[in-house]
Amino acid sequence: MYRYLALVSLLVLSCTTTAGTGRRQFIILSLEEEMQMGRQAYREVVETSKETILRNGTEVEMLRRVGEDIAYAAQIWEADPKVRKLARRFDWEFTLIEDDETVNAFVLPGGKCVVYTGLLGVTENEDGLAVVLGHEVSHAILRHGGERVSQSMALGAGLLLADSLWDANDEEKKENTMIALGLGAEFGVILPFSRSHESEADEFGLYLAASAGYNPQEAIPLWQRMAEEGSSVPEFLSSHPSEDTRIQRLEKVMPKALELYAK
Repeated sequence: MYRYLALVSLLVLSCTTTAGTGRRQFIILSLEEEMQMGRQAYREVVETSKETILRNGTEVEMLRRVGEDIAYAAQIWEADPKVRKLARRFDWEFTLIEDDETVNAFVLPGGKCVVYTGLLGVTENEDGLAVVLGHEVSHAILRHGGERVSQSMALGAGLLLADSLWDANDEEKKENTMIALGLGAEFGVILPFSRSHESEADEFGLYLAASAGYNPQEAIPLWQRMAEEGSSVPEFLSSHPSEDTRIQRLEKVMPKALELYAK
């Protein structure tokens, strides 16, 4: 019982709201713990990719220029001081890795962003790249990394609690139930939360890109090109929404993005 009450108390005390969107979120980690994890992960990326990290050239200059523009847009974001505070605290860095077969980019907590050259063939221009970088910068500012780690930690604690409360004399039923709970959490909580993170970063990232002076309308053809890359994973089993779903949502928020772009 005491373990149950302690878990409930932790869930309540760890609820906060995201910067920029105001969504309720659950984060156990402190911001410094989250940023330390990001720094450590970035060191590992640099170490394993040191032979393929590009240091100079037009593509590197473009990545840094567009990335810094969007990070600066977050640092002066007028609508929410929490966005400005986080954006100014992060150590933004935009790294390009030479790998034409990898169409990907990711951001680590604290502002370290990695882009693979394969993505540049899909973004095609600075506006397309800005849409992607706005999305990645948003993941950091909205603290999605810390939220996902916290969810996993809470899920693990919850499963351990369920395990301890089950009738020890019915091991087979206990094992089957624990398996079902694990699968239910994965497909019912973790993956949908990840898709909601992606949609949230799509929207706020579009606003950041537009505020930085990049045409948000490039988001639609960008995701159409991404769809052409192909995916055989059904959306309900994927951590990312389908490209069609993404485009529909982006079309709904495009008017606000265009207002910011026109300023």
